[in-house]
Amino acid sequence: MTARARGALGAMAVVLLAAGCTATGTADSTAPSPRAATVIPSVPAPPRTAQGTLLVADFGSGTVTFVDPERGALDSVKVGTAPYGLVVGKDGRAWVATAEGVAVVDTETRENVGRIPYTTETGPATTGEYRGGGMGIALAPDGKHVYVGVNVPDRNGVLEVVDTATRKVTDTVPVGRRPFDVDVARDGSEVYATGHDSFDVTAVRTDTLTPRRFEVAPYGTEGGLGSWLKPHYAAVRDDGKLLLPFEGEKLAVLDPRTGKVAVEPMTADTHQHGARLTPDGTLLAVGTGPISAGDNDASLTIRTAEGKERVVPLDGPHEDVAASRDSRTAYVTGGFTRDGFWDGITVVDLESGKTHRLPAGHRPLGIAVL
Repeated sequence: MTARARGALGAMAVVLLAAGCTATGTADSTAPSPRAATVIPSVPAPPRTAQGTLLVADFGSGTVTFVDPERGALDSVKVGTAPYGLVVGKDGRAWVATAEGVAVVDTETRENVGRIPYTTETGPATTGEYRGGGMGIALAPDGKHVYVGVNVPDRNGVLEVVDTATRKVTDTVPVGRRPFDVDVARDGSEVYATGHDSFDVTAVRTDTLTPRRFEVAPYGTEGGLGSWLKPHYAAVRDDGKLLLPFEGEKLAVLDPRTGKVAVEPMTADTHQHGARLTPDGTLLAVGTGPISAGDNDASLTIRTAEGKERVVPLDGPHEDVAASRDSRTAYVTGGFTRDGFWDGITVVDLESGKTHRLPAGHRPLGIAVL
């Protein structure tokens, strides 16, 4: 090696040592450590859908609509032809009875996450009042099964049982004609399908799926299929009895343990559909409007557990009702199963009786409070 080369190597060693490194590139123990990166904890995004939002089934547009109870419609999600009833579980999934099957909607992300076809043949998916497919729908208290009343045109209906984990129909049970409403006992032991055109309620044990039929016809059955005086919706009381309002004149109280029906007077004197109980036992019954010259107009009956009633007038036909979480407000859908429907909800202050209209979806029928 020449003297010049040895000098160059010596100079390089001096530079490396001055930089705090050895000749092999290893960091000197006296060199400062690099600063650690700052870690910012992640903050979960707030839920997209706020508690208290309303969800309605748009019979006229094949969608469900999310509704802010103060401002009106927020979003709509396609679910299938002519959605009728809906129910929402504790996990935020909504189950919607359409003409084609049970649609499943994630209410937080506002997405349709699937549809479960019926195993019963109901004919083409149509949109009319008598269309085949799902009508009333209910969820078991433990969330493991959905029960949907399936209308089969021109014959008796079927109760289809859906396993919510596999999202498949596991069983079918014969029930009455046009199962307008489906309800579940508080302990989950029985399901009740209200057969509009057969003047009955079918009780089905959830362990054996054994059906029992109870006639509920306080006006009799002489009018047959053409009669207006039929059961529509029911509500299950804490004592296990079912409350079914008729014409704003009679409240049929069915005891499913004995099959006996007691009748109590009502005061609205109007054709009635939707029924809902609040936690304190107050019954909300929707008056859709007159069916004969002597009937009163549409209304909402507020009936206490003791049987005292207040009747709040409504503007035009309505169908179903839900109550706010604090039971201070009722939301009554304007969809109606017959002509005369309108696209919105009437909001009723249950203490003062004051009302106002809220635009919401297209022909909304079923309703739930998220």
